[in-house]
This record gives sequence, structure tokens and C-alpha cells, in this order.
Amino acid sequence: MDIFKGKTVFSENKEVYDRFINSTTPHSKGYFILAPSGAGKTHYVKNQIEKNWIDGDSLWYSAGAHPDGPWWTMGIDVINEVDARSDIITQEAKKVGLWIIGASNNWLIPDAVVLPPREVNVEYIKKRENGEYDGGLKSDQLEQLDSHREWIRSMAEKNNVPIFDSVSEATDYIMKIYSNNN
Repeated sequence: MDIFKGKTVFSENKEVYDRFINSTTPHSKGYFILAPSGAGKTHYVKNQIEKNWIDGDSLWYSAGAHPDGPWWTMGIDVINEVDARSDIITQEAKKVGLWIIGASNNWLIPDAVVLPPREVNVEYIKKRENGEYDGGLKSDQLEQLDSHREWIRSMAEKNNVPIFDSVSEATDYIMKIYSNNN
């Protein structure tokens, strides 16, 4: 079954990246923050005053790395393929200075990780379900959340990636690094 329909852009497709470059603050270096479903990524991106960050889901869907529909419910093989495709797109987006926050990751080492306390993460998921559901895990998929959180923590620790409790702490950290290097 080809859930991707041959749409993925595995190149320096300027049209896809330019759409995001033109809607955010330009940066000379790209960054990627990894966080599990329901960590507050989309909320942060939608409510930021200065548009530094883009939602990884928007980028990955635009490039065709994410298929339409709830792909995260289609088993580990599909999840791994989607996450690997997303890594390629994230890698290319970082090259053009985009700052991405997302949950899809397979092999690309993020610049920071967000792992809110589990009870906060679950609360955010439940709040999202009761409001405007924008995709991602639901409260009946907490086993999958726990597995993803464990994988993220292990990968971060193995690669010495800093772990933060909130998206705002992680974005502040990246902003400080960026400011110090520019």
C-alpha cells in the first residue's frame, strides 16, 4: 500500500521551503526541537509573537513526508518510514535557516528536546481532544505516547541533547544559542 502517493519532495525544492521562509523570521542557521504528541508544539507556534518557529507537521505535510490521515495508527513500519522521510525534510529545512518544532524523528539528532512531565503531557492531550482537535495521539493511545517519550529520552541522553520541560524553555535555549553565535 502506497500511502504517500509519490508526493514526497526529497530535494532542495525551493517552492516548498520558500513558503515557510516567507512566513517566518529569517535565520542564518536552522534548528529542530523534538517533542512528543501533545507537548504544546502547535499551540506555541500559533501563539508566538515573533514568527521564529514553524510547526513540523505543516512542513512535512507540504513536502509529502507525512501522508494524509492518521498515519501514526498504521503500525511501527509506517511510523518509522514517515519519521525517516520527515528527517530528510527537516535536514533540508535547517539548511535554509528554518526553525522547526515537531514530533517526527527517526535518525536526525535534534538541537533540543521537550519532555513535559507525563501528567502535563496527558493533560494537554485531553485538553486538545475537548477543544479543537488538530491531530496527534488521543488519550486512548497513552501506551504509544509512553513508548515515544521513552524513545525520545533515550535518544536525547545518548546524543547529549538538552531536555526541557516546556516548549518555551527549549525555544529560549535555542534563541540564546543563536544570539550568541550571530
